[in-house]
Amino acid sequence: MGMTEDDGPSPTAGFLEAFRARAGAGGAMGFDGFVDLALYNPSVGYYRRAGARVGRGPGTDFFTASSLGPLFGELLVSACRSLLGGRDPGGFTFVEIGVEAPGGVMAGVKHPFGAARTVAVAEEMELAGPCVVFSNELFDAQAFRRYRFRAGAWRELGVQARGNELAMVELSEAAPAPLPETAPEGALFDAPLGATALLQRIATQPWTGLFVACDYGRTWEELARALPGGTARAYRRHVQSNDLLAYPGRQDLTCHVCWDWLSGALSDHGFDAATVDSQEAFFVRNAGGFLEGAIRAEAGRFSPRKAALQELLHPAHLGQKFQVLHASRFALPGSVAALR
Repeated sequence: MGMTEDDGPSPTAGFLEAFRARAGAGGAMGFDGFVDLALYNPSVGYYRRAGARVGRGPGTDFFTASSLGPLFGELLVSACRSLLGGRDPGGFTFVEIGVEAPGGVMAGVKHPFGAARTVAVAEEMELAGPCVVFSNELFDAQAFRRYRFRAGAWRELGVQARGNELAMVELSEAAPAPLPETAPEGALFDAPLGATALLQRIATQPWTGLFVACDYGRTWEELARALPGGTARAYRRHVQSNDLLAYPGRQDLTCHVCWDWLSGALSDHGFDAATVDSQEAFFVRNAGGFLEGAIRAEAGRFSPRKAALQELLHPAHLGQKFQVLHASRFALPGSVAALR
């Protein structure tokens, strides 16, 4: 059987058509435009394609905490109870944003919330009233700008169509993102501006309660000083790659978020005590009683539930790879209340 157009790393005819229509006469666009097209375009975007992306089965590209069954949701319920500080969870709606699987993390989980609803990828988001707003690996999958340090200056990178292929090109010396003052020659910096813009859209809506986001990222200092190779990566068939232009629309593209930028966006909109914990520390601190019971129930035997618990919490697995940003806002600030 011969290889089809979709099998190879080159862009499909449909993707090239969409790219050229968006790029215009110059045939190039900023890297953030390319990422947005490759992930979210209604016709050719990765997250708009039919079929499974998340899991460990054939044809999937990556797995997340939610792939491990209902235990993740149960841990989350226990942690949210703690973070609500004695408030009745029945007065809050649990809203999961950027859901891939039907039902989200609360599918099959007995929960205490007044209601639970999901907002699918690219679905319009409306938030109001008391809520627990949750996301899992949503912010790392937003558009980002890419810069390269060359000849003493940061140059913004973009993508250009050359015949039937895509190439990375320098656009200008303009730097609309906060960038390090200097860097090694050839260093890359991936600025996760799309993640910050998304959180600002969430925070400006008239809702109160908890915000909880599981994702992976670094502080500004770490992004600026310790990662000269950038943080953007591609994932396809559970293989990580640095070739961000391959399989456009058919592989996942991610970029580490900047926790300082996201925490600042929450603080700017009236959220208190924005905190970033490792996933392990978040659940140990906020779902300790549930964990003790789960560990005791699985003691002395090996079970799928025990394996899932180890996968979620062990530092060598998801426990340290992922972090959790959480904050609360139990009263609307004037700027947000005015939107009501």
